[in-house]
Amino acid sequence: MRLRHLVKKEFIEIFRQRELLPLIFIAPLIQIVILGYVVKTDIERIPVEVVNLSDGIHARRLVQRIDTTPLFDVMRISRRKGNDIDTLKKGKIRAILIFRDRPGDNPLRLPDVEIILDGVDSNTSLIAAGYFNGIIKTYLLDQTARLGRGMPVRSKPLIRFNPSLRSINTMGPGIVALLLTILTLFLTSVSLVREKEQQTIDTLLISPLTPLEIYVGKAMPLAIIGLVDMSLGIAVVMLWFKVPLRGNVLYLVLTAVVFLAALLSYALLISTIASTQQQAMFFSWFSMVTFILLSGLFTPVENIPDGMRILADISPLRYLIQISREIFLKGNGIAYFYEDLLALGAIAAVVTTVSTLNFKRFISR
Repeated sequence: MRLRHLVKKEFIEIFRQRELLPLIFIAPLIQIVILGYVVKTDIERIPVEVVNLSDGIHARRLVQRIDTTPLFDVMRISRRKGNDIDTLKKGKIRAILIFRDRPGDNPLRLPDVEIILDGVDSNTSLIAAGYFNGIIKTYLLDQTARLGRGMPVRSKPLIRFNPSLRSINTMGPGIVALLLTILTLFLTSVSLVREKEQQTIDTLLISPLTPLEIYVGKAMPLAIIGLVDMSLGIAVVMLWFKVPLRGNVLYLVLTAVVFLAALLSYALLISTIASTQQQAMFFSWFSMVTFILLSGLFTPVENIPDGMRILADISPLRYLIQISREIFLKGNGIAYFYEDLLALGAIAAVVTTVSTLNFKRFISR
């Protein structure tokens, strides 16, 4: 009963700040739409220069295939090779294709192809090189098949869970998790510090509430708001970006609840460490950036060196992104990710215990 009054008081205090409400409920949706278009690994319309030094018809056909694909944009076709380094340094051209007649025995009269990439964005350059090689290989297989010289072995990749290779299918759930982290971490981290700065913490201390009940009362309203925001974000990802949800939505809700318990425990720990709201905001920003970089949202967690892996293991965002991708793309049930849920629960229990023990030091300052 007494906890209910504290939760009610927190809701009143949040909704009293009307200028904050658009930032809580509207700004995350706008950010999801913007980031959904911006934060993606798909490559499109890479500017290409073609240097055709071949007199054969196959070179012209290959140039036509490359020009008609939405992956590349042929900006210039020339018959003379220029200075490759100067061309790439200007930044308007990201790749150069050079076609030359192959010397010696060449019954199919196929040209040699040299691919020059700037390599500034290593990921884009690697993907672009793969697409170039794929187009050339497909054309070569078509020509040999016409002459009855088919390849003895042909590979046929089969992609199960994201056959269209749309990056938004992978990044969409991660973006929702990212914004949920930013919102709840910042709002909760300043909650206790604000109480102390406004000198209302004494009212809580003389009440019969225990430190754990104070934590729960401060965190529960923001957890509910976080679940509402997450539901709206998932709706945007599914309806606007057409990201399929193959798993059970109840598993996603369960994961979100455990994740919020872990994340809010970090936020409340920050509240007990910081002396002012400005310090709390700084600690939250530092923690948020660390969580994002170690979450696997942009780079695989497997790329993290073993010595730094422990930092990723205590990042709640990593587990939420990993589980949400399994639910969205694979349709997995709890039997596939229960270990990650247990890790989130352990983080919440340990950090909440540390925060509770640190509460006395917080109120004595």
